[in-house]
Amino acid sequence: MIESPLSSLGAKVVLAVSSDENHPPENIIDGNPKTFWISTGMFPQEFIIRFTEAPKIATVTLDSYNVKHLKIEKNTSQNSSQFEPVTEKEFECTEGHLQSNAISLNGSSATHLRFIITSGYDYFVSVHRVSVKIVDS
Repeated sequence: MIESPLSSLGAKVVLAVSSDENHPPENIIDGNPKTFWISTGMFPQEFIIRFTEAPKIATVTLDSYNVKHLKIEKNTSQNSSQFEPVTEKEFECTEGHLQSNAISLNGSSATHLRFIITSGYDYFVSVHRVSVKIVDS
């Protein structure tokens, strides 16, 4: 299996429901844990990552702060309109340090992954990094 920053795989953040000019959504995929995307409050918050191809994804790792509940959905088409649920996860509160959660996708193929943060431990959440482990073909 291969783990790489998503930007090096040609992935792009194609939607984020909130944005702060100092902490843009593109920071999620740059591979640098010191940069991040921050929500602007209220829930749900979501972002969509598009891949150039449809890799088979073993796991997604999300490094975040104050995320309480996350849903992940996927699609395999070129447009991002029809999604199907993949998994949900409740995160533990980690006062003062980042949450790091590896979430199994069991080799699911996806051209788009939608991350929906349905609740947080505070009004604002941040996502510092999303990485994937790709199943070798």
